[in-house]
Amino acid sequence: MLKKLTITALIILGFGNSYAQTVVGTWYGILKLPATSVHLVFHITKAGETYASTMDSPDQGANGLAADQTTFEANSLTVDFGKYNIKYNGIFKPDSNVITGTFIQGPYKFPLKLSANPVTDTTRKLSRPQDPKDFPYKQEDLTFTNPKGGDQLAGTLTLPANGKASRIVILITGSGPQNRNEELLNHRPFLVWSDWLTRNGIAVLRYDDRGVAQSTGNFQAATTADFAGDAEAAINYIKSRSDLKGISIGLMGHSEGGIIAPMIARYNKAVKFVVMLAGPGVPIIQLMEKQSADQMRLSGTPDNIIKLNSATNAKLYAAAITYKQLPDTAYKAKLDTILYNEYRNYPPGLIDNSKLNDIVNRTVAKISGPWFRYFLTIDPADYLTKVTCPVLALNGTLDMQVNCEANLAGIKKDLDAAGNKHHQEVALPDLNHLLQKAKTGAVSEYWQIDETVDPIALQKVTVWINQLP
Repeated sequence: MLKKLTITALIILGFGNSYAQTVVGTWYGILKLPATSVHLVFHITKAGETYASTMDSPDQGANGLAADQTTFEANSLTVDFGKYNIKYNGIFKPDSNVITGTFIQGPYKFPLKLSANPVTDTTRKLSRPQDPKDFPYKQEDLTFTNPKGGDQLAGTLTLPANGKASRIVILITGSGPQNRNEELLNHRPFLVWSDWLTRNGIAVLRYDDRGVAQSTGNFQAATTADFAGDAEAAINYIKSRSDLKGISIGLMGHSEGGIIAPMIARYNKAVKFVVMLAGPGVPIIQLMEKQSADQMRLSGTPDNIIKLNSATNAKLYAAAITYKQLPDTAYKAKLDTILYNEYRNYPPGLIDNSKLNDIVNRTVAKISGPWFRYFLTIDPADYLTKVTCPVLALNGTLDMQVNCEANLAGIKKDLDAAGNKHHQEVALPDLNHLLQKAKTGAVSEYWQIDETVDPIALQKVTVWINQLP
């Protein structure tokens, strides 16, 4: 996954809760994190006896993330976003018309109180030190269309002050719903990258993911291949503009975006260079097995439990590949069987048998969604071995989501196999998955670090691009 291990927050403007004294309606809350806070809004509906929910956030520029399951019984509310590894458990208090509970993502838990009235955190840190304070260059908001499906992608084009550039970079976000700034945890990496590149004479086009902020479309129904189609639509948009005629087009992707770039570059000759920021270089199932083990290790999980979990993941992911052509119902049934067999053989006390069905259902729901189901089948070698344009791959030695050593080695091996004579793979000491200077690389550090992108990474990319022939 790449960014799905981070806390994702989401909202649209509401007009108050018209369902006073009932859990149905719009609920507002502020998620307090160690270094910042995030406004959240839950929209809860009911049809017959069935509840449904979505979650949004103005701070993230994202909205409408659909919950996999919502249950409400005896004033106890559970909203489960299995595909994002997020759950909210709360108790509805009709006398005060609030919900008090806990927001959970992976191993992290935070108290979250929801109110029927909008709330604002006036103490929230609104900017990071690297957020640009001035913009000494041209900016243009625009839209372009992906003809397959007709989604309108909204973005921003930045050009040097004189309006001229010989190269332009299209920024491609990582996994999870992202706006054009790739905003998460009060960091805006793509805003920082765009500002830095443009100040160094390189034009930039960045855009909101489909279904996020000002872009149309259904994010939840899309796969990595669909996102590649959106990026290719950005290429075609640039080619359609007479004022950008002859400009050299490059793709720069972060995390999942790092593999989307070579997916396109392997056949689209309009792409003249590629920058992979923490991009995959090994089969995704191998990447995710390593990612899970590293995250568990950082959280203090005993080695025997990590080994057991890794063995289960390996069987589950292998089955996902084996049965990838099955229709949804049969596919889920196969994964159900594997998980039940695995968990029932776990040591006594490790799995709460009273919650076994819930654990299996949530896990299978997560891995059965269209994005996850497609993502697990990706092998970067299928694309990198066909890329012949210049490629720069950067990764931090403390990246605990996309392991630096294995993935950079895989990228180098595949590009060598392609006969590519113009590629560099660079390991940046002590940087994490976001290319911040870190201590451990743990996801929990991301929001604690004021730095958004380490200057060493920024400098390396601009120097490399500007030295291209």
